[in-house]
Amino acid sequence: MTTQLAVIGAGPGGYTAAFYAADQGMEVTLIDPAKNPGGVCLYRGCIPSKALLHVAEVISEANHAKDWGISFSKPIIDLDKLRSWKNEVVEKLTGGVGQLSKQRKINYIQGSARFIDANTLEVEDVSKKKSRQSFGQVIIATGSSPAKVPGLSIDSPLVMDSTSALELNDIPESLLVIGGGYIGLEMGTVYATLGSKVTVIEMTDGLLPGVDRDLVNELARRLGNMFHEILLNTTVVELKEEKKGIKVAFKGEAGKKEQAFDKVLISVGRKPNTKNFGLENTKVLINEKGFIQVDGQRRTKEPAIFAIGDVVGEPMLAHKASHEAFVAVDAIAGKKTVFEPAAIPAVVFTDPEIAWCGLTETEAKRKNLDVEITKFPWRASGRAITLGRTDGLTKQIIERQTGRILGVGIAGPRAGELIAEGVLAVEMAALASDVHLSIHPHPTLSETIMEAAELFDGQSTHFMRARRK
Repeated sequence: MTTQLAVIGAGPGGYTAAFYAADQGMEVTLIDPAKNPGGVCLYRGCIPSKALLHVAEVISEANHAKDWGISFSKPIIDLDKLRSWKNEVVEKLTGGVGQLSKQRKINYIQGSARFIDANTLEVEDVSKKKSRQSFGQVIIATGSSPAKVPGLSIDSPLVMDSTSALELNDIPESLLVIGGGYIGLEMGTVYATLGSKVTVIEMTDGLLPGVDRDLVNELARRLGNMFHEILLNTTVVELKEEKKGIKVAFKGEAGKKEQAFDKVLISVGRKPNTKNFGLENTKVLINEKGFIQVDGQRRTKEPAIFAIGDVVGEPMLAHKASHEAFVAVDAIAGKKTVFEPAAIPAVVFTDPEIAWCGLTETEAKRKNLDVEITKFPWRASGRAITLGRTDGLTKQIIERQTGRILGVGIAGPRAGELIAEGVLAVEMAALASDVHLSIHPHPTLSETIMEAAELFDGQSTHFMRARRK
């Protein structure tokens, strides 16, 4: 059996590549273990987590309404119905993507694939039937899996990773989250809002390592009230299952301590899925972190083999994988193309959300770049005040000599929706004056982006700042 293009993995990168290639007239085979395309993002990541975070947001808003004179009774949580609704969201989206695959006449194989050599795959379908398939080109889009901590990831139903946490089997009275990154904080937010007493342990001196501290501070203040405890500069030494839960030994600035929790969530990042599918039978190179090495067109050392998404490195984000898919398919089609975005947005869907793109303030300082940082606090935003949510900040990293916007960071409700304007500004090499002179609707949170740009010239209407020399 022969196909023009084989795509291994049907997540946002894989199915985007398959669909785009089919739209250009290529014969495409798409291989994935799931019934329909969707990958981790739709089945066990982005989509189900955001569905649950929306529920958490509704509960949080209801609690917050008492400050405006509106009180609601304590919510009654029907966990079975909530779980069912979350699953319906997943099924609707994955089913829809499956229909799009059929409409494009893509040969979708539910199963797995392994390289026999640089031009041949052994495909095993869901019925365990094996066959060999040769291909003209192949795109590897096998994604990533939750990382484990050696010695800590004990085999117990009381110890969860990001996948099992989304199953929402119960709401534990107490939950320990190991890892203060975006996955841990998002899932901690869900469980805390639903009623768990959540403790977060982070080995570094701050939540969300790598994110600008002023943005994180907006979130940390709120999480300090939401979570039972946040322990920084702390590491877990041992997990041990007992009758009443998991006994955890950890050490930090206060020394060694032991505490029991009903459940533990380990969320210390993700690792690329680059093992156990025959890459050793090809010339494809894998670096010391397990990522496949590719060039600007996402081509590996094997001319016919491409790789996209989580398997090729950070940032491990669905939208990054989708755009790499376009580049890889265009390269296969012989078009001049390269993956070189100026800004890949990242969003932490906590409450408040944090989003950023392009150059961060931390990176600018490390590189000793001549930039000016403008910051517009949401306490000066009319729309934020009407929402009762002044716990926000919009900042821009601007090249001092030219006024070009190099990066944007936002902390606050709906930051993930707002950051798209920042992405466009960075990609288009917009000047602060371009954003300043673009009329934004009033009253909206988007005005904070305009006013942050105004601050570059010291002209912000609603926030006083010394005029720059």
